[in-house]
Amino acid sequence: MSTESDLWVAVLRLDLSIPGSRSLKDRRQVVKSLRDRLIAKFNVSCADVSPSESWARASLGLAAVSNDRAFLESLCQQIERYARHDPGALAGRIEKDIFHYQGG
Repeated sequence: MSTESDLWVAVLRLDLSIPGSRSLKDRRQVVKSLRDRLIAKFNVSCADVSPSESWARASLGLAAVSNDRAFLESLCQQIERYARHDPGALAGRIEKDIFHYQGG
């Protein structure tokens, strides 16, 4: 059961393959599009956390906070499904961690 002081944090890492990319510009367009849609649809923080040397690979880092762990579990599942159906990028490994924040 959640209390008013509960603070749960979800962190995801999406490793992506971008098969149609022939340049860094192509890669940036696909990654930016997916990043912007994830932010708008799920109200999460999202950033490209991969080195930009590879044309065909990328990683996105996402974070969300809530006072409800079950909400974050559901949100992570929705994000994973959404990323796996993206037309421009193929989601590979997806890492997820949800933890209770107990600040100092």
